[in-house]
Amino acid sequence: MKLPKIINRTIALGALFYMIWGISSAMAQPPTRDPHAPGYVSVTELPDGVNPSPNSNGNFIIGPAHDPAPESTVQANVPQGTVYRFTIYSKDSKIYPGIAREPNTFGTPDPANPAKLIVTTSHPSPYSRQVAVYVPKQYVAGTIAPFIVGADGPDNLLFTVLDNLIAEGKVPPMIAISIGNGSGDAQGSERGLEYDTMSGVYAEFVENEILPLVESKCQVKLTKDPAGRATMGGSSGGSCALIMAWYHPELYHRVLNYSGTYINQQWPYNPKTPQGAWGFHETIIPKSRPKPLRIWMEVGDRDLFNPNVMRDGMHDWVLANENMAKALAAKGYPYQFIFARNAGHVDNKVRKQTLPEALEWLWKDYRPAKGMK
Repeated sequence: MKLPKIINRTIALGALFYMIWGISSAMAQPPTRDPHAPGYVSVTELPDGVNPSPNSNGNFIIGPAHDPAPESTVQANVPQGTVYRFTIYSKDSKIYPGIAREPNTFGTPDPANPAKLIVTTSHPSPYSRQVAVYVPKQYVAGTIAPFIVGADGPDNLLFTVLDNLIAEGKVPPMIAISIGNGSGDAQGSERGLEYDTMSGVYAEFVENEILPLVESKCQVKLTKDPAGRATMGGSSGGSCALIMAWYHPELYHRVLNYSGTYINQQWPYNPKTPQGAWGFHETIIPKSRPKPLRIWMEVGDRDLFNPNVMRDGMHDWVLANENMAKALAAKGYPYQFIFARNAGHVDNKVRKQTLPEALEWLWKDYRPAKGMK
């Protein structure tokens, strides 16, 4: 039986739609990378379920199973810290009054420079953000404490892990300050402005507008010693953690990040850092004297690969993190780099497996500075 032309056309269009949808879906899935691929760093492959020692530096492969470390779950017999929570508003900030990009818009590459994205749909916009502050049970009122600042908060996993590690004596009793972002993502957004900008501004925002509130609201004293201060985050929050310490090493010496966005995502465009955070491993670290930084980093074998509309060759998260490990090794930095098999972007199972060891490694050499306030 012959089908009417309109039905034939409908079937054909439907088949074409599913073919295009299938191709698009396949393209949307990040490729699984081989940690031994040519050009990647030399790595030590560990047995499944094993993390590298907190005493070791260098490059390691973990996975593919990611069972949570005991320290990532609440232990009833361990002293539990107190978590204070408060909200801050853009109207009270002198540094970040607030922007937003219109929903369902992105930007267009500059025809003269594909590394430069033109965004015309970003505009002033108010925001609020949550801040959660963990104070360990072992904190003695009136004393000066080391601390860690985290992006994209609140991070309850961090608080649980610290309860357990502090009780085990594996890290010093420290304050954890987990700061929510100002909303949105990438170019033209408040979060993108805060985390992806290659400057010291976000660290200055934390120093001048967040830390004084933490001390007054939570009745704690925070150290001024950069060796007693750490930054952490995932994705753009991870690259932000390094940006904070890189531009203000007098404030922070310790950096921890998952799936760091060491790619070209800075906006507005800055000719002094034309590659955004991709420039860290391409030119900035190789051409700079080593700074007193200790850096822990991770990437997943299915981490992001997003050429997007820019097509600038600087939107591959796995390659970016591999290149970061190379750059850090070449300059003699103390660092530990984890390549996680069977893992996506800021993979939560990987975080639960590795965060306790990562924090222990990060603080391994910490000794309070005498007379430092």
